[in-house]
Order: sequence, then C-alpha cells, then structure tokens
Amino acid sequence: MSRHQVTVTVNGEQRQAEVEARRRLVHLLREDLGVTGVHVGCDTTQCGACTVHLDGRAVKSCTVLAVQADGATVETLESLSKTGAVAHPLLAAFREHHALQCGFCTPGMIMSSLELLQREPQPSEERIRAWLKGNFCRCTGYQHIVDAIRAAAQTSVAGDQGQAVTSPPSSWETATEESAATNTAVAGAPPAPATQDSRCLGRPLPRREDDHHLRGHGRFTDDVRPGRRQPPSRRRVGVADRGTWTARSCGRGGVLWS
Repeated sequence: MSRHQVTVTVNGEQRQAEVEARRRLVHLLREDLGVTGVHVGCDTTQCGACTVHLDGRAVKSCTVLAVQADGATVETLESLSKTGAVAHPLLAAFREHHALQCGFCTPGMIMSSLELLQREPQPSEERIRAWLKGNFCRCTGYQHIVDAIRAAAQTSVAGDQGQAVTSPPSSWETATEESAATNTAVAGAPPAPATQDSRCLGRPLPRREDDHHLRGHGRFTDDVRPGRRQPPSRRRVGVADRGTWTARSCGRGGVLWS
C-alpha cells in the first residue's frame, strides 16, 4: 500500500502526517493527530458522529480519505471553544436546553447544525428535523436538540442586531409549566412558596459533564489506548490453593483453575 505525506490545517494549526492511501480522514484526526473530539459511530456514513467541517462544508469524515484533505482546512468541535473565547451561541444553547446526554453524538450534531445555521440563519423546526436525518442520537429523542438549534438561531440574530432576545422555552419547560398550572387549578390553592430545599425539584439542572462534552473533551472507550500489561500466568492451581492464588493474582489476571 502506497504512503503519502499530507498537510492539513486542523482548528487553525497546520499538521502533517504520513498516511496510507486508504487512510480515512476520521482516523487521521483521531489516531494520528489526537483530535478525539471526532467520534466513530458506524464507519458507514450513517450516524454522523464523525461530522467535521472541510473547507467550510460539513462532511462525514469516515467517508473522506486523508489524502483528499491534503492542503485543506478542517474544523472540529474543539474549534468552537478555544481558550479565552466567549461561549459559542450553539454550545450555550445545547447546554441550556439539555440537548445532550451521553455526549457521543454531540460533536457531529453540533458541526452539522452549525452549517445549517450558516446557510439558513432562521430555519423552521421542520427544516431542522430534515437536516438532522443524517445524525443519529440514541439518547435524547431529538426534541431538545431541535429546541437548542432554534434558540441558537435567535441568539445569533439578536447578536447581529445588537438586541437582547429571550430564547424560546424548551419543550420540557413548557410541559412542566402546563402541568404545574393544571395541578394548581385542580387543587384550587395558590402554589406554595419555593424553599431552599425544593428549588432543585422539578427543574432542569446543569450537569457538570456537559461542558466537558461540549468542548470535545469527553472520554469514551474508543479514546482509551490500552497500555502494556504482563502476560497472564499459565500455572494450574488446585482447589486447595484457590484462596491463596485468588488473593495474589488479583489485578494480574490469567490464572487457570484445574
């Protein structure tokens, strides 16, 4: 297999690597350049977890060869949250509307949504759902993601016009308010004042891990590179020795019982 030298500008930094002709862009980014904010969910261009921007266009990097990106500019989720920069409206909206759970699909979902907002600053809900057909989320049910994108669109427009606009409430907040109003009407009594202990009940709370995932720093199994370990012991141990050997071999692995 022939090997080629490629030069790619990744998140503003020029990087070089020698790759095989069949090497995919997603593996160049993750394994050769250490940009693990790009995730591999299927390797068959279906899930969209590997979506990045290639010369300003959203592409699924599992279907682009690394040699095709030679001389190109690649932007990943990490480019939206550089140190010292103000939080990007799309990242802030995803956090506020709880548009992520496990966070695995989040980098691709955000990079895909970003191109939509660049093309159409005010997309409708139907347009957003149609656009996201190429990005799978197995946790959220998509509603919070749609809410976040709509909120980011309004925030961007407000910023361009120099005005303050309140983002639309999420579907969860709307349902909670309707439920509270119904319960109050049925009971026929005013709601009890909130106390210090009950302020977190029935309300969405920010999760500490969200910021980590939104910066592309989430750690998943595929991000862990196994270290070296001692080969397993092949000694056969009798029944009488099991207790002793179980204690001694704990953490070493590989004991064969007779």
